[in-house]
Amino acid sequence: MKDYKKYYTIGATPEEIYAAITNPLTLELWTGEPAVMSTTQGTEFDLWGGSITGKNIEFEENKKVVQQWYFDGQEEPSIVTIKLHDNKGSTSVELRHSNIPDEAYTDIVDGWNDVYFGSIAEFFEGF
Repeated sequence: MKDYKKYYTIGATPEEIYAAITNPLTLELWTGEPAVMSTTQGTEFDLWGGSITGKNIEFEENKKVVQQWYFDGQEEPSIVTIKLHDNKGSTSVELRHSNIPDEAYTDIVDGWNDVYFGSIAEFFEGF
């Protein structure tokens, strides 16, 4: 199992980024796919047609999201923590993803950089 940590700077406010990762309608705008998401602790989520699924563990509005991500057959949970820090008109996003299966590590990292946060950054560049 591996861990991944990275900081991203996105040209949007923490409130906008929080909505982009927690509001199902906003999620659908930048992913182009149906999204199931709630900010209620303990609820399940589903993104990209089931490519990413999990359980919502903790929310601190406009500041923090903690989720458990599922991987088939994995005994220990994979935990994703996203913290949002105001950075004078943009947001510094702190990502921590722990317990990533070794065989999925490269795909997961590429997904974070290119698909997840890459797509969010492109979405906000259009405004």
